[in-house]
Amino acid sequence: MNIPVPGDKIEIQSYKHNGQLHRVWESTTVLKATRNVLIGGNDRTTVTESDGRTWITREPAICYFHAKYWFNVIGMIRLDGIYYYCNVGSPFVYDEEALKYIDYDLDVKVYPDMTHTLLDEDEYEQHKKEMNYPTVLDQILKNNVETLQRWIRQRKGPFAPEFIDQWYERYLTYLR
Repeated sequence: MNIPVPGDKIEIQSYKHNGQLHRVWESTTVLKATRNVLIGGNDRTTVTESDGRTWITREPAICYFHAKYWFNVIGMIRLDGIYYYCNVGSPFVYDEEALKYIDYDLDVKVYPDMTHTLLDEDEYEQHKKEMNYPTVLDQILKNNVETLQRWIRQRKGPFAPEFIDQWYERYLTYLR
């Protein structure tokens, strides 16, 4: 796997289990990249949905991807605090084209007070049937939801108190 370098601008592509492209984030600035972790930042980036519709993100965000965990985390910086949107999905891969992962529908929304809600369970169950997720995959995803919720409770990784602020400061240096 090739590794981008800090300052590179990359595209992020999410797919569904059946291989269909789901969503594309046009430009994210790489802040840190190793074989296992990629941290990026973006602000007002164009997002293209699978049906061709586009929209622009509203606030600065720090993105955390891991090559061993089945989730990624987006910390959105808003006036009233940091909100996190966590996608349950495959570990990321990176090639010259983009950072890529498979989105498995389940999401966890985390509020500034660190309360959190599991979202899209109905959509997950529907796609699990339609796309024939293997039993082992279902168990991997459920185990990773538990790991993600434990990280939130323990303020681990991207949920650590200073994580988003520190990486956002680094992101700002690339905008100058």
